[in-house]
Amino acid sequence: MSAPNESLNLLEDLLKKAKSSGADSADAVMFRSVSVSHAQRMGKMEKLEREESKDLGLRVFIGKRNAVVSSTDTSPEALDQLVERVVAMARAVPEDPYAGIADPEDIARTIPELDIYDPVEPAAEELITRARDCEEAALSVEGVSNSGGAEASWGEASIAMAASNGFAGAYNSSGHSLSVSVLAGEKAGMERDYDFSSAVYGNDLMSAQEIGLSAGNKAMRRLNPRKPKTTNNISVVFDPRVSTSIMGHMIGAITGPAIARGTSFLKNSLGKQIFSRGINIVDDPHLARGLRSKPFDGEGLPNRKQNIVEDGELLTWLLSLSSARQLGLTSTAHASRGTSGNPGPSPTNLYMEAGNLPPEELIRDIKQGLFVTEMMGSSVNGLTGDYSRGAGGYWIENGEILYPVSEATIAGNLKEMFLNLTPANDLTFRYGSNAPTVRIDGMTVAGN
Repeated sequence: MSAPNESLNLLEDLLKKAKSSGADSADAVMFRSVSVSHAQRMGKMEKLEREESKDLGLRVFIGKRNAVVSSTDTSPEALDQLVERVVAMARAVPEDPYAGIADPEDIARTIPELDIYDPVEPAAEELITRARDCEEAALSVEGVSNSGGAEASWGEASIAMAASNGFAGAYNSSGHSLSVSVLAGEKAGMERDYDFSSAVYGNDLMSAQEIGLSAGNKAMRRLNPRKPKTTNNISVVFDPRVSTSIMGHMIGAITGPAIARGTSFLKNSLGKQIFSRGINIVDDPHLARGLRSKPFDGEGLPNRKQNIVEDGELLTWLLSLSSARQLGLTSTAHASRGTSGNPGPSPTNLYMEAGNLPPEELIRDIKQGLFVTEMMGSSVNGLTGDYSRGAGGYWIENGEILYPVSEATIAGNLKEMFLNLTPANDLTFRYGSNAPTVRIDGMTVAGN
């Protein structure tokens, strides 16, 4: 992996070329990455791949017109052609009144250290061992009859960005992951489940044995599922591996473009109570060893930890420069970007703070309900908040989890769901977006 400063030098030279070719302003970004992945199934290797890539994007502005091009070729001749092409494109496109890079006084001047780079590259043999041990542990669970395979991977990336407003920043990141999927039971009665772990540092991964045993036991618990009866006004409890999706629907409804278009069911909710008191939802781009941590946003603005929801109240939209200008507001430094398009707002390490009760206490007073561990399909109306998703999990009766459930549909309205949501105290940081177990009262479960 080349040093980020090498990429910055290349980008700054590219910006000079763009300015001398007629651009009023410009910014550029480069991603370099290396990854290794190994997959096996039933002890036999299915792949062992190493991939290296680099991708560069240049965005130029001529007045209120802008264009973006990308390239994997960084030779001087290719970059000259890239500049010529993007400047010609920018001259030909319609004006965008909200286009433009950040003002020089707003850009990030310091790059915080976030501990998001593990310099140790695991040998291929280590990845093979991780996947083998994980699959063997899963298959050792009595009743597990087949494997969907285990995969171990590692990757690192170098991200550099520069702009003609004076911004220049770069950083390295890394990631390790390990997963396994297995089947329990026989023939038509087989059920599948999985588990995984991902982390910036290899030493922070769950052990291969722990992941494997967890996947095997989960598959066994799903055997002989029943289809629930259609029931109204009951409690649905979401396992942490699916509870994050509830926050995802909220985020989709509070991004600048959705608000500017008027297509969000939360468009009139800024500064209002959308969750019950005591609920806080936080976005933290500087979380140490966070899977989505980054020291600045995709437009070179300084980012920071922010409460998105505080004591149930919605405090902010998620805004990039363009969407902020469209709404007459200031960017919240949530811009994210690739090499081939304009930046758009998205969260980083988003999480719902833990509540006070353990999950078993959250369930204890439920007469009838559903504990959801997986969801499939989605019918969510972004304009009204109407919500309907396929689900599987376990039936709850008189405060106890009784038997596995499949082929269920859960339905409600997100506005009401948010207000009737209670988080448990079991928050852990396993994903880029994290939430504890949550209980939502007043939902409909459809089945037989």
